[in-house]
Amino acid sequence: MKVTTSARSSISKTILLTVSAAFILLVFDSCSRKVSFLTSSVVPAARGTVKIKKDNNSNYLIKIHLDNLAEVSRLEPAKQAYVVWMESGQEQSKNIGRISSSSSLLSKKLNASFETVSTVKPTKIFITAENDATIQYPGEQIVLSTDSF
Repeated sequence: MKVTTSARSSISKTILLTVSAAFILLVFDSCSRKVSFLTSSVVPAARGTVKIKKDNNSNYLIKIHLDNLAEVSRLEPAKQAYVVWMESGQEQSKNIGRISSSSSLLSKKLNASFETVSTVKPTKIFITAENDATIQYPGEQIVLSTDSF
């Protein structure tokens, strides 16, 4: 079987396009990282992911999505807010925001989301249940946590 020059050219173009597409997907995928939270002993049904992406300004966009997160008032002991914490190699745990259990942020399906931007790259994200969402140091009731990135 003899392969013509135009057939070789067509095969070469197809291979080149396939390799290029794979490379582009790899580059875009390497720009963001998605990590799952570990199973919680405080809220065992809760599941969630953290997605971290470096933006054009060298900041880190942190997106959290949670499923089956019980209302904070139903915890034992009851608390007022879920607080999101970030650890980085440069500083200790930092309060980066709260997830409210109000109906506006925590749906009837017990889903919640959180988004923020950081100038430093996180090495770990965790969520605690607190009585005061403005506290500077995490309490002992860790609800969800990731492994170190």
